[in-house]
This record gives sequence, structure tokens and C-alpha cells, in this order.
Amino acid sequence: MAAQKLLTIREVASYLNITEKEVVELAENGMIPAYKVGGVYLRFKKEQLDQVRPGIKPNQSLVTIEGTLIEKVRDFIYHNDFYILSLIVIFFLLYFIVKL
Repeated sequence: MAAQKLLTIREVASYLNITEKEVVELAENGMIPAYKVGGVYLRFKKEQLDQVRPGIKPNQSLVTIEGTLIEKVRDFIYHNDFYILSLIVIFFLLYFIVKL
């Protein structure tokens, strides 16, 4: 009996016509069966993917960005606070250097 080849995340993304991130999210949510090899790497059986393939829409996005402009700005500042603070410090330093 020949050993069955397990598919990688990239191969599954190409096969299902979705992004690699969506493959990982679908596997974490239990929507597609996955196996961990070495406790780290996700692998998939093609036969099992064939069974769930009709239920997966190509380019299906699991994460939707909704909210007001204020929420989006707060989120942006939260994730980029170090860069924003660094930019402010650099501008102040340049201002004082040029002023002298």
C-alpha cells in the first residue's frame, strides 16, 4: 500500500482557490479537516477536501472589517503606536536641531 501524500497549506489554498490565511482559519474553526505533523505543520488529505470543497466559496473572507471611522482610527493607533510615537520624537528632535 502506497503512502498517501498530505497537502500543504499552500497546495490547499491553490486547490480551493482561497488564501493561505483562510485555509488556516478554516482548519482552526474545524470547517476543513486538518492534521498536525510534528505538532506544528498543518497538512490535509485531498479526499477529505473533496468532500468539503462544495461548501467553500472561492475567495471567501472569514474576517470582515466593520465599524465606524473612529474605531478604525483607534485600531490603527493601537497597532502602530510605537511608530507614531517614534515619528513624533524624530520631528521634535529635527525641529530643535534646525532651530539652533
